[in-house]
Amino acid sequence: MLINSLFYLAVILLTGLLFGKLLNKFKLPYVTGYIIGGIIIGPSLLNVVPGEMIKSFSIITKAALGFIAFNIGSEFSIPQIKKSGFGVIIITILEALFAVFLVDFAMIFIFNQPVQFSILLGAIAAATAPAATVMVIRQYKAKGPLVNTLLQVVAMDDAVAIIAFSISLAIAQSMNGASGSFFTQAVIKPGIEIFGAALLGIICGFLLALLSKKASGEDQLLVITISIILLALGISEYFNFSSLISCMMIGATLVNITVNKKPFTLTDRFTPPLFVAFFTLAGLDLDLSIIASVGLIGIGYVVFRAAGKLLGSFLGAKIANSPKAVQKYLGLALIPQAGVALGLSMIAENSLENGAGTALKTIILSATVIYELIGPVLAKIALSKAGEIDKNLNS
Repeated sequence: MLINSLFYLAVILLTGLLFGKLLNKFKLPYVTGYIIGGIIIGPSLLNVVPGEMIKSFSIITKAALGFIAFNIGSEFSIPQIKKSGFGVIIITILEALFAVFLVDFAMIFIFNQPVQFSILLGAIAAATAPAATVMVIRQYKAKGPLVNTLLQVVAMDDAVAIIAFSISLAIAQSMNGASGSFFTQAVIKPGIEIFGAALLGIICGFLLALLSKKASGEDQLLVITISIILLALGISEYFNFSSLISCMMIGATLVNITVNKKPFTLTDRFTPPLFVAFFTLAGLDLDLSIIASVGLIGIGYVVFRAAGKLLGSFLGAKIANSPKAVQKYLGLALIPQAGVALGLSMIAENSLENGAGTALKTIILSATVIYELIGPVLAKIALSKAGEIDKNLNS
């Protein structure tokens, strides 16, 4: 089994690298190539890597998301937050809730779906996947107001999605006759998940800052940094905390209590093969056959969620008096959706009756296929239109 796992991991890395370089020739982001490469060698097409092997690499997925969140946290320096003010909070709330409300409206009044089904699907629409967007930013060394706003929005978006889903789940359960569940589901559980994760991240951030002072050289500092991130991921999984929030808070804490930026630069050297494997695995796990099974409801979810993200981010940026580039193009970069949405769909699946939960999960899975393919391209278009991509890398 070990030999097979190592062999398949080598195939995954080399395939991702090959297709990343190939699609980059057509001016597409590397991450799009990684995902397409994964689809081609996965169960949906050539089946070079069998489906039963994919789950054995789940640790790679968890670790990659942790390091992505850690680097996003570095954007939350107090001076930067003061500069942004409440603007980013307004944008995050509106881009998330507009997606929720538009999907709710469409499902109930256009597609005539049950209210419980509609509000749970709508709540999941709030979630945005930061991974692909962050990879595009890194590849093209993008800098500017749009990037600064985008990184802060995707960092907070996870918390808003969890709260929106928890409230919707409590409403759905109360409509199904579950007694005494609203306060627990809508307040206590999301509170524990979010604030527990934040507290864990802050503690680990202080621990990382303390231990980094005792490191003898960059090698030891890299080992310490990786260990603390993995520690937070493990504890988060055990207590059912949000691992994205906990790792994000490690980065946010570190950037505000020390001037030492080496933990961030060192992890940048460590993570490239991890990210290649992560996105290629994401492609492997995408089942193209499910797209045909969701019909008009699935198409409606994709369209109305995207419209909500575009409209909500535009209005939020307008109210916050953000630069014109942020107002015009932020929504495009918020289209991707993956991990958090899939996790919430699994919870919803167990909460709906008569096959509705399976239908909801299928819609989210099919939307993920679409979003993961077009998301990186849209992110590049947004950053390019905003003039924040390094011109030498965009040619």
